[in-house]
Amino acid sequence: MRKPKFTTQIFLGMLLGILVGHFFGEFGQHLQILSDIFLRLIKMVIAPLILSTLVVGIAKLGTFSTVGRIGVKTILYFQFATILALVTGLVIVNTFEPGHRMSLELPTRGTDTGFHSNQPQDLKGFVSHLIPTSIFKAMADNEILPIVVFSLFLGVAVSALGDQSKMIVKAMDALSHIMFQVTRYVMAFAPLGAFGALAAVVGKYGVSILVGYLFLIACFLGGLLFFVFVILGGICFVLRIPFFKLLSYIKDPAVLAFSTASSEVALPRVIERLQKFGCSDRITSFVLPLGYSFNLDGSIMYTTFATMFIAQAYGMHMTIQQQIVMMLMLMVTSKGMAGVPRASLLVIAGALTSFNIPVEGLALVLGIDQILDMGRSATNVIGNAVATAVVSKWEGELNINPEPIAIALAMDN
Repeated sequence: MRKPKFTTQIFLGMLLGILVGHFFGEFGQHLQILSDIFLRLIKMVIAPLILSTLVVGIAKLGTFSTVGRIGVKTILYFQFATILALVTGLVIVNTFEPGHRMSLELPTRGTDTGFHSNQPQDLKGFVSHLIPTSIFKAMADNEILPIVVFSLFLGVAVSALGDQSKMIVKAMDALSHIMFQVTRYVMAFAPLGAFGALAAVVGKYGVSILVGYLFLIACFLGGLLFFVFVILGGICFVLRIPFFKLLSYIKDPAVLAFSTASSEVALPRVIERLQKFGCSDRITSFVLPLGYSFNLDGSIMYTTFATMFIAQAYGMHMTIQQQIVMMLMLMVTSKGMAGVPRASLLVIAGALTSFNIPVEGLALVLGIDQILDMGRSATNVIGNAVATAVVSKWEGELNINPEPIAIALAMDN
């Protein structure tokens, strides 16, 4: 009997998780351990994979001027995509006003949101998180942003030394391939991880979590679909990148990110799929790890959407000028989200405080944050795939695989 495709396995895991969570609520909550095990296995791979692929990617780029040129193009695109994501979130929430349509009892001052932050949302706090005091500590804590910063320095140094560092480049290249193989082993647990995650959520909150906030969920997920197919699709159309073919290549990792509510989980698989799609190895190894620190489109869009939703729920009106200031502030603070658990809520909390909106309003979205996180995680994956394709196109290193997709991906399935 033929083994079901990876995507089918994930969807079956999600469906079974919903059923088990609904009919065996308390038991379903205990199945969270399956999701925890899978996420821990993935996080075990992330740090060495990012370090090795980014160092090798920079080394392959060659001279410092080449690294700088591609780096500038990459950061400029990330900033452009960030602005588009923030604006999209504002337009969607202002158009449909989900906060005004929900008759909810507002939390009182001092309501425990289950979310506490000891990290200041200012420039000093961002820089402190950005630059590692120890790369080993950053890797132990799985903090992506400091790992990326160290990898950039190491990669540039390796590239500058030329022949003297060939042994390091070979070692890092071997390490990256080893981690890809480890990832293939870990991916066998993905359907179980999806099963456990959904069983725990539905078991804890009931099926009502999927429908109780239906309008809010529909507005946000609809906004994400608009961003993916209209904004990102439009960018690909202008640059003559076959968007739907790209989507077909990264479908499995996007579904995986959706089911587990973690874009990190999909990173190793996205790297492989983009290389099969036709993106240059060196561009993929450079752009994609950076994207996981600076280009989280779905999470960035959520910050403006959720902040405005909470303001609407409290009946607080924010002028266009205030919304523009908020957007500019979020454009900076959102860059520190990578690798920090529930970091979008951290950023939103900072925005609420800055505009005198009761931070207790986070309680309004915490109940469905898992559902919303599924959508934004999948969008993060797609957004970074498009970014990699765009930079590859700009550098003249996008050679789209002419083979049928089924053949190109046969090895994976």
